Amino acid sequence: MPLLKPSAIAFVSILSLQGAAMAADGESCSTIKLSDPGWTDITSTNSVASVLLEGLGYKADVKTMSVPIGYQALKNKETDVFLGNWMPAQQTFRDDLDKSKAVDVLVKNLTGAKFTLAVPNYVAAEGVKTFADLAKHADKFESKIYGIEPGAPANQNIEKIIGDKKFGLDGWKLVESGEQAMLAQVDRAGRTKQWVAFLAWAPHPMNAKFDLTYLSGGDDYFGPDFGGAEVYTLARTGWSKECPNAAKFFTNLVFDVKSENELMGKILDDGEEGTDAAKDWIKANPAKLDVWLKDVTTLTGEPGADAVRKELGL
Repeated sequence: MPLLKPSAIAFVSILSLQGAAMAADGESCSTIKLSDPGWTDITSTNSVASVLLEGLGYKADVKTMSVPIGYQALKNKETDVFLGNWMPAQQTFRDDLDKSKAVDVLVKNLTGAKFTLAVPNYVAAEGVKTFADLAKHADKFESKIYGIEPGAPANQNIEKIIGDKKFGLDGWKLVESGEQAMLAQVDRAGRTKQWVAFLAWAPHPMNAKFDLTYLSGGDDYFGPDFGGAEVYTLARTGWSKECPNAAKFFTNLVFDVKSENELMGKILDDGEEGTDAAKDWIKANPAKLDVWLKDVTTLTGEPGADAVRKELGL
């Protein structure tokens, strides 16, 4: 066997490195496990991720589970990625995860969000504009604040607000239900101009469907600027090193309030399934693929953007 010249050896080494880079993710990365707390915003972002991953040759396995169970699943390595770490509302959970070194932060996937209590505008017009105004009208509110699913950190905040003597909410009750049940209650109340206080957030098409006023005064519980929030993508510790190509994809997957409002509207208002809504939105906004799939390959090492465009017929 003839000896290779140094230049040839270098060339072979480069080819070997390129081959390794192009096939960065092994078969163990082919299924990516995500969790969904049942919130339409996370359903929307999970659906976009699922559609794009499918085009890249991966499979997204999305399981619905409450926020506490979802975080425990990350700690136990039962799930890989979570797109819905709302901060600062979920600070307690993040503190626990960080203390146990259970997760890596991949990216801040959304800015400009907000998350706090709200009332319809017709209620605000009667003088309810802050948390402190609620107690003055306990009878009209039936001493109730409507929240989301049991175990959600936001509900825990509402319980603390009810227990805070400075707001005078002794005897008030948190009504826990899913997102859709809560919004149905707001819709029913609006038809007859009944008073209702509820958890509200953006992005969400509720901001277009309802004329609502976000209440001030909840900075100690939801943060400043009406619960101004940022949403992060978390991965279980070690997953990014195991699956660097998929991790690069999730690092690129950043959204804005407008796009999430549109995606959520397709699901909530138009009745589309999540993945159908995602496909429709991506086809209408194909330029996003250049950002989301930059330097990302398929599972088998082919150019990612080309593969996804082909899969979607673009």
